[in-house]
Amino acid sequence: MSKRIFDLFFSTLGILFFLPLFVAIATWIKLESEGPVFYRGLRVGLNGEPFQIFKFRTMVSNAEKLGGPSTALDDRRITRAGAIFRKYKLDELPQLLSVWKGDMSFVGPRPEVRQYVDLYSDEEKQILTVRPGITDYSSIKFHNEGEILAGSADPEKDYLEKIRPAKLRLQLEYVRDHSVWGDVKIIFATLFTLAAPPEKFLYRKI
Repeated sequence: MSKRIFDLFFSTLGILFFLPLFVAIATWIKLESEGPVFYRGLRVGLNGEPFQIFKFRTMVSNAEKLGGPSTALDDRRITRAGAIFRKYKLDELPQLLSVWKGDMSFVGPRPEVRQYVDLYSDEEKQILTVRPGITDYSSIKFHNEGEILAGSADPEKDYLEKIRPAKLRLQLEYVRDHSVWGDVKIIFATLFTLAAPPEKFLYRKI
């Protein structure tokens, strides 16, 4: 089974399975705050092509005008419902739609905003040669990114200096050495991340 067929088949199943939850979350968002149900931020995908990602909105509707793309756990732009969605990664569920459309895959480097992609070195541009994914090594290792940035006087600066370099190393590792079995390991590690960090199960030392 090719990766695209896998993505299409299981994203369709996932959308159907989670449809009642999608409706419940969408209703909660509309009841709590004004604005759209989905956040459709612009991201850079395969071969540098831009696309709009699907996420449940977790911030006030004008959040992009009030701060940068890096978000701390205590960011004032996050709504009450949004804090819960982020804690349990429920805001990520609509990315099944991005997988179904073909903009993303289940496993691959997390898609970035253009301003960060523009900072890529020639070596780091290899990340754009594979389809971006819902999860990868870096999203597992930094599943608590918001907690890391909490309390920061400058979340954007701390993200660029403390988190981004390690993320890029992990993404390059995936690009250079990915396989079907490796993708399966990443998927299962992701499912268990909230219960127990799976670094020993997944990582080589880097």
